[in-house]
Amino acid sequence: MNRRTHAALAAAIAAALTLGLGACTSTGGDQGGDQAGVTTEGNGIIGGTPVKGGTLTILSNQDFDQLDPARNWTMPVMDVGVRMLYRTLTTFKAAPGAEGLKIEPDLATDLGTPSDGAKTWTFHLKDGLKYEDGTPITADDIKYNVERSFSPELPGGPDYAVRYLNAPDGYQGPLKGERLGKEAIEVPDAKTIVFHLKRPVAEFGYTVTLPTFAPVPKAKETGANYSNHPVSSGPYKIETYDRGKRMVLVRNTYWDPKSDPVRKAYPDRIVVDQTQKGTGIAERLIADQGDDKNAISYVDLVPSKISEVLTNPDVKKRLISENAGCTTKLDMNTTKAPFDNAKVRLAMQYAVDKEAFAATTGGPAFNDIATTYLPPVLTQGNPIDHFMIKPAGDPDKAKQLLTEAGFPNGFSTELVTSTGGKAQAEAIQAALKRVGVDVTITTVDPTAVNSIIGDKDKQPGLANLGWCPDYPSAATFLPMIFDGRLIKDKGNQGDITRFNDPETIAELDRIAGMSDLQEANKAWVALDAKIMDKSPAVPLTWQKKPLLVGSNIAGAYAHPVWAGQIDYAVIGLKSAN
Repeated sequence: MNRRTHAALAAAIAAALTLGLGACTSTGGDQGGDQAGVTTEGNGIIGGTPVKGGTLTILSNQDFDQLDPARNWTMPVMDVGVRMLYRTLTTFKAAPGAEGLKIEPDLATDLGTPSDGAKTWTFHLKDGLKYEDGTPITADDIKYNVERSFSPELPGGPDYAVRYLNAPDGYQGPLKGERLGKEAIEVPDAKTIVFHLKRPVAEFGYTVTLPTFAPVPKAKETGANYSNHPVSSGPYKIETYDRGKRMVLVRNTYWDPKSDPVRKAYPDRIVVDQTQKGTGIAERLIADQGDDKNAISYVDLVPSKISEVLTNPDVKKRLISENAGCTTKLDMNTTKAPFDNAKVRLAMQYAVDKEAFAATTGGPAFNDIATTYLPPVLTQGNPIDHFMIKPAGDPDKAKQLLTEAGFPNGFSTELVTSTGGKAQAEAIQAALKRVGVDVTITTVDPTAVNSIIGDKDKQPGLANLGWCPDYPSAATFLPMIFDGRLIKDKGNQGDITRFNDPETIAELDRIAGMSDLQEANKAWVALDAKIMDKSPAVPLTWQKKPLLVGSNIAGAYAHPVWAGQIDYAVIGLKSAN
């Protein structure tokens, strides 16, 4: 595939998501009011352009699950990693809306050169790139981290390299000394890396925005402990990190802003306080006193504080709430009875009260009812209602299906969720109770959810998670959550439902091989409908991301790629005093 064709496809990917953003930023009902306008100041940027200096505080109620770039696959944490701590071959522009969907060279000199029909991709590194200790960044360091993503000792990260690279079957990563050969990745010199893929991937220039394609120096490898102090190639380095309590970032003096067109690194220091409660974060930012004027929220505004924010103009103008492009789901463990029965799963589509669930996360001001797996940002901006079920559900139809499935009296099951997700779990519990399904809720620390749900022996019948596209393509959505070939007994990350359907897998492969992106988009939508009929999960809401910032914050906006999270590449203060 020639360069011009690749560029056209990349533009089409961005255009598809741009259409979706236009449709999804609108809000329904009086609750939202003119909320779409809360981020319009300064062309979608709250506070204008920041000054250099000062200390930015990020208030959170949770630790980062993984800062290791080979394992970082949670959208808010990816934002922290790739915008502050490490750089990737390419990255997304620092801008709100459609402009933020465009990619730029990051460590690489360009967006990559495809050859062999887009099965081979070559990247060249910029001059003078260094880590936080002053040692040079080499192409082999990027290869090494890509290899790490194959390691069973480092589970849970993006698996695009595993999916795409022409690597030998059974490759287990580099921790025991085995490196990938030239058939998968070539490093002809310190500044050149060549990827050989199993099949054409026209959008591979987008793929290498992921943290898998950040450098890791082999000499600093610490295995599972690398998350405690990833070696910085970005504008900030970790000064201290007390897990679950506090992380302090300071400037990486070897980061060269001339080589980095995206990250501005305005604050001198960034303090992440992970000891707060959601309500306390909201109360502090609403009050906006003292150092809290220099603070932003890492986590969503708690629903109990929504009306207090929306009815106070001075606070409301400090609220960011853009569509995250994500789908929240009720995931059913299809390997565990009775969810191994497709008719039982279909009954759940009718049993759930999505309206009640949405109310627990703020209602129409902060989410829309989801009616398919693919969010509107990946269906040309047009939401698709597959089953045409009322938002409150249809208990009678659900009971009928359960009777047909052999469960006229319902059944009992367990749902695991984070401590912060209890209200959402209770809404699901109440809705299923209407059709005779008794749900026991187990709440755990947010950092433990994935390890439980990803373990075949520990995973219960139900879980309430979601999925966001890693970059603007449906190829980063349906294959990630419904390709049964990549299910793991432990560390299972994408296909949480453990849905392993040969017909679906065959169609995933067929669409993946299509060179016409527009035809592929139509095929993804059709496949979405087929999977809905088999119902491994119930789509619940298409989320928005409500985040408050202090009055001295500047450069704050929701980035369209990182699930509506504030873009940490350009955040800072109005005044550093």
